[in-house]
Amino acid sequence: MGMPDCSVHNFDPMTSFGADVAATYDDTLRGDEAETVECLRRLAAGRPVLELAIGTGRIALPLAATGLRVDGIEQSEAMVGRLRAKPGGDRIVVTMGDMAAVAVPGEYRLIYLVYNTLFNLLSQDDQVRCFENVARHLTDDGVFLVEAAVPDSMYGLRGDQYVDAESVSTDGVTLDVGRYDRATQLLEECHVTLTRQGIRVGPIVTRFVWPSEMDLMARIAGLRLHERWAGWRREPFDARSVRHVCVYGR
Repeated sequence: MGMPDCSVHNFDPMTSFGADVAATYDDTLRGDEAETVECLRRLAAGRPVLELAIGTGRIALPLAATGLRVDGIEQSEAMVGRLRAKPGGDRIVVTMGDMAAVAVPGEYRLIYLVYNTLFNLLSQDDQVRCFENVARHLTDDGVFLVEAAVPDSMYGLRGDQYVDAESVSTDGVTLDVGRYDRATQLLEECHVTLTRQGIRVGPIVTRFVWPSEMDLMARIAGLRLHERWAGWRREPFDARSVRHVCVYGR
């Protein structure tokens, strides 16, 4: 199935993480890398692991440093270039392509998708295809882990349209401008940086998915929910949780 038309003019999700994004992607880490890696290491049980949208290796490289074999899928050559430039990056096998469709050889005990990256697939059909692609590459006892925000934690307090000041300094201002369409579940967002040197824009479109919708996608792919936590330390998920870590298997 094709991507839906986006009203952000000329936005192409297949090329949205280019050289400019890759160059600064690691400038600000989330701070949860250690607990993320430890959770994934335990789930892998010493067996091969596949990261979808592996990017610059923020999680894959420290996970591989624990002794696991970590492979990846990625659509951005620029992001993989950053991964390759890091210590150990040349030892990770990366298959280039769309994580919803590209095939990889072999099967994995753990396949994972972190940091809202499922939302980068812009239609329900493509998100379902991602679950189906994962199911084809899981071992019989394998699990698929997805980390994502609860949608209303990302836009609910700001309304369906917003302009937020992300940073303000003597050198410039960065604004986060967004518009959410409840019918399509698409958030059209642009980070606009204003400096004396000029204006830089960073557009992105994402499709929000609620945990319940993800559970149905998993069922279509022949998987079911095993566990859902509010964070990497297996905190209980409840009505106040702003993100979820879901583990699916057969």
